[in-house]
Amino acid sequence: MNQLITKEQNGDLTMSSRDIAALVESRHDSVKRAIERLADRGVIGSPPSVEYRDSLNRAAQEFRISKRDSYVIVAQLSPEFTARLVDRWQELEVGAGNNAILKHISPVAKVLIEDLNAQLDHEKSETSRLQTVCNDLALNLREGMTVVAFCRSLNGVNLSRVQPDLVSRKRLLSTKHGYRSASAYRDKLFTERHECLDDGRLTEKVILTRRGAKWLYAEYENDRLAMKKGWNREYTHILFDDVEVAA
Repeated sequence: MNQLITKEQNGDLTMSSRDIAALVESRHDSVKRAIERLADRGVIGSPPSVEYRDSLNRAAQEFRISKRDSYVIVAQLSPEFTARLVDRWQELEVGAGNNAILKHISPVAKVLIEDLNAQLDHEKSETSRLQTVCNDLALNLREGMTVVAFCRSLNGVNLSRVQPDLVSRKRLLSTKHGYRSASAYRDKLFTERHECLDDGRLTEKVILTRRGAKWLYAEYENDRLAMKKGWNREYTHILFDDVEVAA
């Protein structure tokens, strides 16, 4: 996980939306959308937007977030960080005495603590739901199923982009014969199948393990797969019936 980088603006320390995206291991665009939704609802202040140059030297925009608002945003995006934050509050309460703190704490802070605890309960429930779905899909995974075949069961995934996207994220390697697993993930998330076609050409296919199926579905629900432009934003799936399996 990247170390958080704070920057000073008008005397106040702020955190960039890119820093938050690195913290929760999510796409910057997804984090920016979450920030805009929270600002529209009045949960956080409307953050200033500043320009930066991306890795291709193109002009792009990022938000500058206050310390308080960064807590609220990350609580929406990361159950692990929410848990850490709630644990820290509990440590402070025990150290100084719960009653003494609650007598002097501001109404705004009380609401924030209640919101964080409610968010933690929600994230625990959502994590349990996601694990159930992942297990369901993994148990129904046919031996030899390709990444594309698995994603065909997931609503909205851009099947032509999913493997190139995993290449850009260094999970897969592109070869002249197809795709292979990056060495760090071979026999963990993926295995491989090498085939010789009737015309003598060699093909290389990436095959999902059960662990890989769980990981790929979690990536789907966390908006980290390449999606179709016309996607209806519904995360749904079907169990595997007549879907492609590598021979």
